[in-house]
Amino acid sequence: MPDDRSEDPIYKRARKRVEELREFYTHLGIYFAVILGLFLINILANPRVLWFIWPAIGWGVFVLFHGLTVWFEGGIGQRWEERKTRELVERERSRWGPRPPQPRAP
Repeated sequence: MPDDRSEDPIYKRARKRVEELREFYTHLGIYFAVILGLFLINILANPRVLWFIWPAIGWGVFVLFHGLTVWFEGGIGQRWEERKTRELVERERSRWGPRPPQPRAP
């Protein structure tokens, strides 16, 4: 029996969102594991010079941007425009009902 959800646009958007979140959490987990490894190597080899901080900052910037694109859904992009359009349409409908007032002829 075919899965009817695979054609549902809401389901497709939700699946895409879950994939984006999974990719971000994987990225974040790898980042912490590698930085922890570099920290341990740094502390064991030469604790007076904390060089692990530079890769942590450099890679951390990329993790931050990745997180911003996931959590804020790409910033001000197409998803934001769609969401804002729906919000404004709903506001107008609640204000005027299903049909907005018609402009008067001059």
